[in-house]
Amino acid sequence: MVREFKLPDVGEGVAEGELVSWLVEEGDEVSEDQPVAEVETDKAIVEVPSPVNGSVRELRAEEGEVVPVGNVIITFNVEGEDDEDTATESAESEEPTESQEEVAEEPEVSEETETPEGRVFAAPSARRLARELGVDIATVEGTGPSGRVTEHDVRTAAESTTDEVEQETDEVQPDDDLDIQPENGGISGGGPAPDSVEPADRERTLAAPATRRLADEQGVNLNAVPAVEERDGQAFVTPEAVREYAEAQQQAQAEDAAELATGETGPREERIPYRGIRRTIGKQMQKSKFTAPHVTHHDTTEVSELVETREELRGIADEQGIKLTYMPFVLKAVVAALKDYPYLNSALDEENGEIVVKNYYNIGIAVATDDGLMVPVIKNVDQKDMLQLASEMNELVEKARDRTISREEMQGGTFTITNFGAIGGKHATPIINYPEVGILGLGSLKKRPVVVDDEVEARPVLPISMSIDHRIIDGAIVAQFANQLLEYLHNPKLLLLE
Repeated sequence: MVREFKLPDVGEGVAEGELVSWLVEEGDEVSEDQPVAEVETDKAIVEVPSPVNGSVRELRAEEGEVVPVGNVIITFNVEGEDDEDTATESAESEEPTESQEEVAEEPEVSEETETPEGRVFAAPSARRLARELGVDIATVEGTGPSGRVTEHDVRTAAESTTDEVEQETDEVQPDDDLDIQPENGGISGGGPAPDSVEPADRERTLAAPATRRLADEQGVNLNAVPAVEERDGQAFVTPEAVREYAEAQQQAQAEDAAELATGETGPREERIPYRGIRRTIGKQMQKSKFTAPHVTHHDTTEVSELVETREELRGIADEQGIKLTYMPFVLKAVVAALKDYPYLNSALDEENGEIVVKNYYNIGIAVATDDGLMVPVIKNVDQKDMLQLASEMNELVEKARDRTISREEMQGGTFTITNFGAIGGKHATPIINYPEVGILGLGSLKKRPVVVDDEVEARPVLPISMSIDHRIIDGAIVAQFANQLLEYLHNPKLLLLE
C-alpha cells in the first residue's frame, strides 16, 4: 500500500514550514517514528518522524521549499498491502482511519530506528559550516544527541584535516617537483590568468628569438603560454599567443584594480530568500509594532556593588562548572520588581476584552544567532536560585545558537530581556515580544563619569531601555518600575530579602 504523509502542524498556529533537509532518500527503509525530514518553522527546527514501517516511495518537496501544513511531502510503501491502494497520513487527525487501523495491525518490521546508510544527521548550521570549511560532513563523527553532527564536530574535523595536510606538505622533499611558480614575472607576478586561459606546465618551449624577447618585454612566462602547435614533440608558441596571454593578464589586473577602487568584489546586488527565521522575526516584529503602541523609558544606575558581588560569587560558580554573568542578577531583580508592578507581567486578551495578569514568571532572554534572533524562556524564575538560573540560561543560549532548541523552550514567556549592550550599545528602543506588554533592554555595563559627594568619579554604570504597551501600562508606572529595578541592581543585597 502507498501511504501519503502530510506536513503536520508542528507548532501552535503554524501555517507553513520550510523543508530544511531530507534525512532519507527514495528507496530507503524506515521505521515508525524515525526522523525523515527537518522542518523550520517559527524560529525552531523540528524533526518530522515517519508514521509507518516501510520504505520511502517518493519525496514530494525540495529542500528549501516552503510547504503549507497539510500538503503531502512524502509517500511510503507499506509492506503486505496492495501497492495500488493509497492512504493519507496526517498528524492532525486524532482518530485512526480504517487504513491506519490496518497498518496498526501489521507486524512491525523493526522496533529500532536505524539511520539509512549514507545519511548524516546534522543541524543545518553544521551543514553550512561544513560547506564553508570544505569538510565532507559524511566523514565527521557526531558527538551530539543520537550521533548528531554539531558545529564543534565540523570545526574539529576541519582542524584535523588541516593538520594532516600540513604534515604531508612538510614531508614533501624539494625534488618532488611541486614548485610550479612561473619565472620572469609570469602568473604569480602579473595576477591570475583568466578562467579561459589554462596555464601550461612545461619545462621547455619552442619559440622564435623574437617571441622570447616579446615575452620578456611583457613579463610573461613563456612556459605558461598555451601552445599553438607541437614541433618535434615539443610545444611551439607564436608571438600572437604571447600577446593574447599578456592582454588577458592585463585585463584581469585592471578588473581587480577597479574592484578594489570601488570597493566592489562581486555582484552589485544579491537576492536572498526572505523566509525561515528572518521572515518569522519580521512578521512578529511587524505585528507587535502595529498592534501595541510603544513607549520607551531610558535610565541608568551606578552598579559598583553589583560588580563586587558578582566577582565574589564567580569563584563559587566556577567550582561547580557554571559561568556566572550579570544576567542572573538582572533576572532576580526583574522578578522582584514585577511582583510590585504586576501589570508589567500581563497580556491583553483582545477577543474577550480582558487583561490577563500572570502570577508566574517566565522570563525570555533574546539571543542573537547566525540565523536570527531567538528567545529562550527560563520558566519559574522566582523559584530558582542564582546558580540554577545561570546554569539553565547558559544551556538554553547554547541550544539556541546550535539550533537544537525546541519550540517548547521558547514558549510561555511573560516578560523579555534583551542585552544589546553586549555589542556595545548604550540605549535603544526594543520592540515588545507580543503579546507580552514589556521588554527590558540592557546597555553596556562599563565605567562612566559619576558625581559622588560633589566629585566626579569613574564608576561602573548600567544603562537600561524599557519599552511598554501603552494600552495597558502608563508612563508613570514604567518609570516607577524602572526605579525599583535599578534600586535592586544598585544594591543587590536587597534581593536577599525577596
